[in-house]
Amino acid sequence: MSGNNLDVKTAGGLQMFSFGDAESVLNRRELLAHVECMWTGRWYEPPVPLKALARCYRISPHHSSAIVVKRNLLLKHFRPSKWLNRTDFGKFVLDYLVMGNAYLERVDNIIGRPMTLKHSLSLYTRRGKGEGEFYFLPNGTAGAWGALGQAHPFAEGSVCHLAEPDVAQEIYGLPEYLSALQSAFLNENATLFRRRYYLNGAHAGFVFYLNEPSMDPNDVESIREALRGARGPGNFRNLFINAPGGKKDGVQIIPISEVAAKDEFLGIKGTTRDDILAAHRVPPQLIGVIPQNNGGFGDVGKANNVFFGNEIVPIQMRMLEINDWLGAEAVAFDAYQPSAGAAASNTP
Repeated sequence: MSGNNLDVKTAGGLQMFSFGDAESVLNRRELLAHVECMWTGRWYEPPVPLKALARCYRISPHHSSAIVVKRNLLLKHFRPSKWLNRTDFGKFVLDYLVMGNAYLERVDNIIGRPMTLKHSLSLYTRRGKGEGEFYFLPNGTAGAWGALGQAHPFAEGSVCHLAEPDVAQEIYGLPEYLSALQSAFLNENATLFRRRYYLNGAHAGFVFYLNEPSMDPNDVESIREALRGARGPGNFRNLFINAPGGKKDGVQIIPISEVAAKDEFLGIKGTTRDDILAAHRVPPQLIGVIPQNNGGFGDVGKANNVFFGNEIVPIQMRMLEINDWLGAEAVAFDAYQPSAGAAASNTP
C-alpha cells in the first residue's frame, strides 16, 4: 500500500494492525504481508485496519471535505426507490468512499421477495469463505477469538458487497486515497506542532541583551520583573527604558524564535493539501480552498461540470451494480444539469 505505515503485533495467535511510524513503502520486505486478508476461522479480516481508516476520515479538512462533496453530489442526484431510501444510500456511499467497501442487506418479505435494503456498517461487516457468506461483529472486536460466538451471520446471499478493486487481493476493497495518507499525517502533525507551540506559552521569543553601564541595578530588576509579568493573558505589553547618556547598542532585542516560527508551516500545509486533493481528484474551488494568486482557480461551474463527468458518473455506474445484484431498479439517478454558462460534460 503506497503511503502505508502499518505496525503488526501478534496476540493470541492473531495479527493486529495499527498505523505506526512513517516508513517508505519499499524499505521492508514484510510490506507484502500487509496486503493479505487474514483468515480467522469463519471470516477474512481486511488487509488494512478499518478503525484506523475511520479515524483518518477526519484527519484533515481537505480529506474529509473531498469525500463529503462526492457523497453530497451522489445524494443530490439519487432517486429513492421502494427498496432503498436516501438515508441508507447516503451511509452506503460514505462507507464506500472512506473504507473502499460498502454493504447492503436485503430484507425479504414472508414470501421471500425483496422488501427493502438496509445499510450494514463496513467497519463491522466481514466476508466469509463461501459465496455470499457475510458476518456482522456487533462489539467491534474483529479478529478476536472471543467474538466468534457473538458474530451475527447474514442469510446466505442476502448481502450486496460493493468494493473498490485492489491489485493485491479480491476479497475486500481498498480506498483510492491511501497513497495520500502520509501527506495527510504530515498535514496533521504540522498543525499539532503549531498548536503546541502557541499553547506552550513559555517558548523563548527573544534575548533581551542589556550592556548599559548607566543602568541602575534596581532598574534592571524592574525590567526583569516587567518581562516576567508579560506572560499569559494581557501579554505583548510595551516596555519603556530610559537610559540617559547610554550607548547606541547598550540595549538590544535579539529574536531567536522568529525563524523557528516560520518553519515552512504554510509550505507544508499547502503541499500536503495538494497531495490530498490530487488523490481525491477534487477541484479546490469545490471545497472552499482560497486561491493564493490573483487569477484564482477559474470558473467553478466549469470545474464542477468536468468533475461530475469524470468522477461522479463513474461512481454512479458502480452503484448501479446493486440493481444487477437485486434484479430490480433500487438505484437510479437524475440527469445532471450543467451549470449555466459552462460547457456540459458527460452525464449519466
